[in-house]
Amino acid sequence: MYDNRFGNDTQEAFKRRIGTVTWIIVVVMLFYLGHLFDLQVVRGSYYRRQSYDIARRATPIPARRGIIFDRNYDVPLATNRPSYAIDLIPGEVKGVTIDQIFERLASVLQVPASSLRSKLPRRILDPYAPIEVDGGLSYDTISYIAEHLEEFPGVTWHSKPIRYYPISGSISHIVGYVGDITPDELQVLYNKGYSADSIIGKDGVEEVYDKTLRGKDGERYQVVDVSGKKVAGRDTVISPPVDGDNIVLTIDRHIQKLAQEALGKRTGAIVVLRPSTGAILALASYPWYNPNQFYTKEGREDLNKDFTDPKFPFLDRGIQVAYAPASTFKIVMITADIATNALPPTQTLDIHPTLTLGGRIWHNWEPVHFPAMDLAEGFAQSNDVYFWILGGKYLGIDRIDDYAARFGFGQKTGVDLPGEVAGLLPGPEWKQDTLGRPWVGGDTLNMSIGQSYLLETPLQMADEVAMVVNKGVIYRPHVLSEVRDPVTGAVIERYHPQVLRYSGISPSVFTQVQADMRNEVKNGTANVVITTKAVKVAAKTGTGQVGDPDHYTSWFASFGPYGDPNPRDQVVVVVLVDAQNPWQWWAPKAACIVYQGIFAHQSYNQALRALSPVWWLNSSVVGNFDR
Repeated sequence: MYDNRFGNDTQEAFKRRIGTVTWIIVVVMLFYLGHLFDLQVVRGSYYRRQSYDIARRATPIPARRGIIFDRNYDVPLATNRPSYAIDLIPGEVKGVTIDQIFERLASVLQVPASSLRSKLPRRILDPYAPIEVDGGLSYDTISYIAEHLEEFPGVTWHSKPIRYYPISGSISHIVGYVGDITPDELQVLYNKGYSADSIIGKDGVEEVYDKTLRGKDGERYQVVDVSGKKVAGRDTVISPPVDGDNIVLTIDRHIQKLAQEALGKRTGAIVVLRPSTGAILALASYPWYNPNQFYTKEGREDLNKDFTDPKFPFLDRGIQVAYAPASTFKIVMITADIATNALPPTQTLDIHPTLTLGGRIWHNWEPVHFPAMDLAEGFAQSNDVYFWILGGKYLGIDRIDDYAARFGFGQKTGVDLPGEVAGLLPGPEWKQDTLGRPWVGGDTLNMSIGQSYLLETPLQMADEVAMVVNKGVIYRPHVLSEVRDPVTGAVIERYHPQVLRYSGISPSVFTQVQADMRNEVKNGTANVVITTKAVKVAAKTGTGQVGDPDHYTSWFASFGPYGDPNPRDQVVVVVLVDAQNPWQWWAPKAACIVYQGIFAHQSYNQALRALSPVWWLNSSVVGNFDR
């Protein structure tokens, strides 16, 4: 008989296993069905958007860069001009090679094919991504390519406005220019919204306020297939660009032009500053460059000459070059003496034409004996022997350094322009650390007349005079006045004067310094040159010999109107003529023209004629002026 004891148990176990597996399959299927329902129904719109994002290519639409105006807010100093750029899409080049395309484009654009070829990256990751190969093109050029498009497969174009500067000349150092971002710049700015196609400011206001001016680029989204090729017939979604804000400067273009023409073709700088606020009305420097040359092929060729010019036109001599201040430093010297009474200002000294120190004979610039000279006369006559005695015997180097530091020597002004240098305020510790030599008496004598190792920029000199005008306060120099909405013109931001430095010196001291500076014009070295009747000028001249006996640095540090009760009416005018020029003692002459033009509301030619028949008829003056 057959034993079935284990058969039934086996069948039951098998059935249970089948049931378990069936339930597992059902649960898994329900799980997947639920997951598919979640993907397709619950979160379907989210994933559709995500897949669409993956299948689209973003092309930037450049924002319109903000316009830069002078203080009058009527004529732009920097604006935008329509222009186009050529793109190449390597994946769409059919029937010819990319090199052949470049050769054809080169003949139309009149540029070397190598310059176009250099724009291609070494490794092309996306063959259907457009690569910009040239820019700054006119509508006529684009029209020609469009009419012969069959000859240029893979070539396309887009709008790319270029910067245009209606007013050229010395104002270029203030406004600056723009250009393509470099790889080094991109490494620093990538996380701040810049890309490899960004245009950024390269100098001046364009550089300092680039984020304000550049706006926010828009984006054009194009649907592409898996290879990156644009899908025909699909709509383009546009994220519109946001225009950059407009900027209004403190610069007055009329005063800037007046200062530029007064300086002429003489290497140097002129600063016109409003001491009550720190607003810069003019900052002229020669030589200069034309920023529009960066945006034309012919201009770029001319720029090569500027780059090799030994005078380097890209250098703003108002803030980027420091010079020995020469006798203008005597403003600091008389301030220190009046404040400390080290040598009572009314005490007279017997001043001979020479001074002997350390076995060396020191000669005054004027070989005249003054038997009874006080501080005011010593300043008016700019007598070196008097100041050698004052500095070497009465003040000493520590006190001179202290008061020079209060005026800001050796410190940047913080002006909102790039490349400012700090100048140099030397002293015993500096000389020992830098040159490895001790400070000697001769160093103090040289320092007392603004020579030695002392260095100052024209803008720092303007701050020095502003300290005197404001009786102990300096406001930070600035060129920004307002930021305005590009559409409505409404003021978004307005610059408020910022105190840069307090001197800690009694205002009564500066009242006397002002009087001494006025006396210098009435009875001193500037008397024969400052002939304007339009305004009362107070000043200090300075002359520093540099190497060649026929080469001098000519300074004129001044303010006006003297004695005006309203500080907003006063201006500081500082002129520096570099020793690279033949000796003309031109700085005070240029300042006289600037004052006449500002306060008589005259142009350069009108001011020159109004000053004096001697100025207009003297060929040695007019003939030396090259505009």
